[in-house]
Amino acid sequence: MDQIIEKNRIAKKQIFSWGNSRRYNAYVDYLKAKFGKRIQKVVVNAGFTCPNRDGFKGHSGCIYCNNNSFKPPYCETEMSIAAQVEAGIAFLSRRYKVDQFMVYFQPYTNTYAPLQELQLLYEQALNHPQVIGLSIGTRPDCIDPEKIAYLEQLAQEYYINIEYGLESPYDRTLDWINRQHDFQCWVDAVNMTSGRGIEICSHIILGIPLESPQEMLRTANIISRYPINALKIHHLHVVQKTVLAKKYSDAPFQLLNLTDYIDLVIEFLQRLRPEIKIQRLLGETQPRLLIGPRWGIRADAVQRRIEKKLAEYDVWQGKLWEVPKTF
Repeated sequence: MDQIIEKNRIAKKQIFSWGNSRRYNAYVDYLKAKFGKRIQKVVVNAGFTCPNRDGFKGHSGCIYCNNNSFKPPYCETEMSIAAQVEAGIAFLSRRYKVDQFMVYFQPYTNTYAPLQELQLLYEQALNHPQVIGLSIGTRPDCIDPEKIAYLEQLAQEYYINIEYGLESPYDRTLDWINRQHDFQCWVDAVNMTSGRGIEICSHIILGIPLESPQEMLRTANIISRYPINALKIHHLHVVQKTVLAKKYSDAPFQLLNLTDYIDLVIEFLQRLRPEIKIQRLLGETQPRLLIGPRWGIRADAVQRRIEKKLAEYDVWQGKLWEVPKTF
């Protein structure tokens, strides 16, 4: 009993270490503590493709993928990276009253090019005086030691965050969503990146119909064993013009309702290593493209409900996390 009490005390201390009252390790609070102010992401589109679309591994992409569903209005490939950064900063400065930014290379696979090409694009973004670093969305099968070494160099001067899409640790799920890589590929990429001064974020999706609620919760225990720094939690949603939309139309399957999703996230967070910072608690897409689930509520309102429930239940991230003997 004393060991359980001590583990919970340590978990609580970690969660509240950024000077906030949330019961999970919120990434936004971590950034504010690290830089002394709010840091806003500027999304840019560098015109990358994906090995799962250009024929190297496949042509149709992941079954849920429609990058137009989350692209901001200032993000156009006809503009240079420098111009997109300038336009994004102008837009976000007015909207959020902030003056420091992280450039987010988001659409498709943003390390899927020769290193020399990546250097030109990344450094074009970092040249803006209000940019403090980069967030780079990519696949774990599109990284190599040479690219990691370059990012490690950048991390000596800038904040560098790399996001490895995973979605699920179960290979049968990865096959179903057509990821074209297995769980071990993600493990290898994370281990290659760890300890290099680069923050590692990953993505998981809750609500994939192949997985039971118990398997979804076990995902938290599985990914907590690996040296990731942050996590984005998404719910499965069906977007127009995707393979998933066709599957859903042909043979509808159960999508998570709002109440079940909130309860699932609360249980998930309790099993997650407390040091992992939460960048996102749910996915969001443009309403005009969304097929389902339609909850009739904005993402920030769902987040507030999750935070309220965590307090009502007196639970927190890491409360049920079991430290593996080999960790």
